[in-house]
Amino acid sequence: MLRYILKRILIGVLVLWLIATLTFFLARAMPGGPFTREKALPEAILKNLNARYHLDDPLLKQYVDYIKNIARGDFGPSFRYPTQTVNDLIARGFPVSATIGALALTLALLVGIPAGIISALRQNQWQDGFWLFTTTVLISVPNFIIATLLMYVFAYKLRWFPPALWGTAKQAVLPTIALAGYPLAFVTKLMRSSALEVMGQDYIRTCKAKGMPRYILLYRHMLKNAILPVLTILGPTTASILMGGLVIEKIFAIPGLGQHLINGIFNRDYTVIMGLTVFYAFLLITATLLVDISYCLIDPRISLAGGTKDE
Repeated sequence: MLRYILKRILIGVLVLWLIATLTFFLARAMPGGPFTREKALPEAILKNLNARYHLDDPLLKQYVDYIKNIARGDFGPSFRYPTQTVNDLIARGFPVSATIGALALTLALLVGIPAGIISALRQNQWQDGFWLFTTTVLISVPNFIIATLLMYVFAYKLRWFPPALWGTAKQAVLPTIALAGYPLAFVTKLMRSSALEVMGQDYIRTCKAKGMPRYILLYRHMLKNAILPVLTILGPTTASILMGGLVIEKIFAIPGLGQHLINGIFNRDYTVIMGLTVFYAFLLITATLLVDISYCLIDPRISLAGGTKDE
């Protein structure tokens, strides 16, 4: 396992380098610059600003310096907020984004896994139809539409929850539900199809024929095998929650990383764009690696080196 983990870490470092390189040159290719304003700055001031942030250096030197700083964990200063660095923005915004993302992922798993099992056990009954309809709606409707409807109904009409901002438990309810919609539907559908496949296996029919109690059959034999495909998509699901959180944070005025990234794009704040993109990529690579390792903990038959341990 150690060899596999080291190999994946090396691949992850290579991917991060490629993402950092692409983001650097794409950001530099954007029209204008970080100090472009509706009212143009005097040439002398613009020259001093470029010199202060080394934007007048050759492009290759800027790239090499940036890669060196990333290797040290330094994403550089923000051009829009001169008194703050990108690391400061991450330190302040990531706990908020991580909280709403963790709540949304937890909600998706706590509801999606039981819903998928119920839908499979009650195939072609009203419970199955209810969840198939619900998941189809959640997958079809974008999360910003869901967020707008939730805000209109529960914040403005019923006044059960605050419409925006962050800091209290009530303020976390609506954005969590809006962000959890798509992953909840995806987990439910995947769990249903996986449970139906496992229920058709010979060993399940043998257990039923022997009169094994249903709860033992469900939790000891079916769930452990049926849940593996759900674990497989936890990495991409985490990514979709992080990316979806950018829009949700903007709608609910949540002071997370999404706000900083969107503002950085609007302001052409190169270091914020590049730093947050690399940081998001690091989170995705780490989440995917942890999911792969968790396979062995849940099902000992699986070997990370390839194949199964029975081979």
